[in-house]
Amino acid sequence: MNPNELMHVANAMVSKGKGILAADESTGTIKKRFDSIKLESTEEHRRSYREMLFTAPAASESVSGVILYDETIRQKTKDGTPFPQYLMKQGIIPGIKVDEGAKPLAGFPGETVTEGLDGLRQRLIEYHGLGALFAKWRAVIDIAEGIPTWAAIKANAHALARYAALCQENQIVPIVEPEVLMDGAHSLERCEEVTNLVLQTVFEELSQQRVLLEGMVLKPNMVISGKKAAHRAGPEVVAEATLRTLKRHVPPSVPGIAFLSGGQSPQEATLHLALMNKLGPTPWSLTFSYGRALQDTALKAWGGAAANFSAGQREFSKRAKLNGLATLGRYTAEMESQAA
Repeated sequence: MNPNELMHVANAMVSKGKGILAADESTGTIKKRFDSIKLESTEEHRRSYREMLFTAPAASESVSGVILYDETIRQKTKDGTPFPQYLMKQGIIPGIKVDEGAKPLAGFPGETVTEGLDGLRQRLIEYHGLGALFAKWRAVIDIAEGIPTWAAIKANAHALARYAALCQENQIVPIVEPEVLMDGAHSLERCEEVTNLVLQTVFEELSQQRVLLEGMVLKPNMVISGKKAAHRAGPEVVAEATLRTLKRHVPPSVPGIAFLSGGQSPQEATLHLALMNKLGPTPWSLTFSYGRALQDTALKAWGGAAANFSAGQREFSKRAKLNGLATLGRYTAEMESQAA
């Protein structure tokens, strides 16, 4: 393990004014996205869609890295350039999703544990050879009656830490993603309580597995009311609660925090990020690692039609630019109606 190289990549991933595009949807997930625009999910349609995002003009001004899926890291642009190679030429760091999804946790109804540790070392060696400099592993914690349990939090935190250690052994920066879902009807206070426990446990496990904190990136949820909550907390409250929680548990040696959007609307996710950056200095860079919140408007504008390729790129560039401004605390809601 070369600590200096890991730290260099981690810092580049969270550089100010930029964030990470999560384009690592599984084949099943991308099919659902394509269903929404009535497009068949073929390998060529998936390749073309990803190419639209990756080759968007000026993307590198607001995008520091892209998380790829196993299929995507092996695909090429129309002119035959492998995607990782193309991204590196643009100054964008290629990464790879390596987990195999959240599966039911035996003995704990309604809870999951993320699988994929078996054979991970060999897969990381292969992905590094294909050009990946960072990886991502997502743990999923749900809030409902009687859950999450301590056992489920502990199992997921342990798996995240083992994954992170294996990544660093193979010169790959781990994105550590413990996601407390916003799917329920819970209050912001309940989300804060669970997120506190999750982050505390994750960093205890990372320490025990000897993970170099300076060579990783944290990808947490924001502290936010459940989608089905009768009364949802306002943006300022979300920003303050999220920062309060992170300051309690995230060591200053972590170079950056790249938030997931977790089902927020594109505008909501961008506003929350901007408000946090306006609240004042933090020991770590606060940026984004968004999937839907960066892609939704681009997907709709493209609609699967070659004639709309540029329109899709314009939408993607606009959202990336707005989120880049949010990392500097310079985004305002009025910018939504202005041209990219």
